[in-house]
Amino acid sequence: MPSSYEITTIEALEALYDTVNPVSLAKETPALTPEYRQWIENTPFFALASTGPCGLDCSPRGDAPGQLFRVLDDRHIAIPDRRGNNRIDTLRNIVSDPRVALLFLIPGIEECIRINGSARITVDPQLIQSFRVGATMPRSVLLVEIEAVYFQCSRALKRSRLWDPAVHLMKGDVPTAGQMTKAAKPDFDAVSYDAELPARQQSSLY
Repeated sequence: MPSSYEITTIEALEALYDTVNPVSLAKETPALTPEYRQWIENTPFFALASTGPCGLDCSPRGDAPGQLFRVLDDRHIAIPDRRGNNRIDTLRNIVSDPRVALLFLIPGIEECIRINGSARITVDPQLIQSFRVGATMPRSVLLVEIEAVYFQCSRALKRSRLWDPAVHLMKGDVPTAGQMTKAAKPDFDAVSYDAELPARQQSSLY
């Protein structure tokens, strides 16, 4: 691709697009409004983006509403770090650079909500205990301080038909977790891994 087609300045970028809709700016708030709070408290899923010395990371976070995170006040939310693969890429990044971005989704709803802010990691015993599920507690909790919150219009989800069952794929339509791992590690036993994965995941959710 010829370099002459690259956009390398803000001025050139802005010249490509129309003037921003004032409503797109007005809907951004520095804290949760009652409406934004009600919306995110009904979500079972968000993606958490972070950055650090080793690069960028974006990790999925999912749980039942109320267990996924807790709104502490209109500027702060607490997120338990549930059991995962122990790569702790997001946590490593936050130790080095507190900036984070969160994207919240609700199945069936085509708008999404975005939060930008900063995060810190705590092992406060009372806070960790408050996120207990059964006998299991998170190892740590993220405290996110909100700097900006706004909703994203539905165009992306409409175009993708994300919630439309008519376009949903089935297992077997795409490579399995085992097959993808084997592609990176040829001696990996993908068949056994895939056979054991559902039970292993269910037993280790928390």
